[in-house]
Amino acid sequence: MRTRRRAPGRIGGILILVMGTALLAGCDRSTDDLYGYIQQTLQRSAPPPEPYEAPQDLPSHTYPSGLDRDPFSRLSFVEPRVAAEEDTGPRPDTNRRREELEQYPLDALRMAGTLAQDGQRWALIRDPRGTVHRVSEGNYLGQNHGRIVAITERSVELEELVRTGENRWQHRAATLASRE
Repeated sequence: MRTRRRAPGRIGGILILVMGTALLAGCDRSTDDLYGYIQQTLQRSAPPPEPYEAPQDLPSHTYPSGLDRDPFSRLSFVEPRVAAEEDTGPRPDTNRRREELEQYPLDALRMAGTLAQDGQRWALIRDPRGTVHRVSEGNYLGQNHGRIVAITERSVELEELVRTGENRWQHRAATLASRE
């Protein structure tokens, strides 16, 4: 027996027509409820404004009578120099011959390893060009007058002299550590 199939277009069209009619029945073109809400809002009284504090006059500024600056001259905001700072405290030795590794910043140098012989320990330092230098305690590294004070298996301890003022210097500890 053969069953006959119905065309889906006809049933689908009827179904869409029924649902569309139901949806449109819920829509009302009346805007009476909107106008009613607006009228209620307009009839409400506004809350009273908060009390404010009256502005007060600022105290006036009087300029000193001894101020004889020319109003047409340029202003300078540079503070005048006071007495020169004292030359106390540590200072770098300017008569010392600079060593090879003092031309590089400390962070550009790498510790490549250590050597030890007869109680003497050396550190192997690689410069940015790839050259390896052998240094010991008392040698200088970096651009801040860093003098090597101790060498361990994994690091080189330095004491740097950094400028803290025009004529003042201060000791600062630094370390160059092995990356292995």
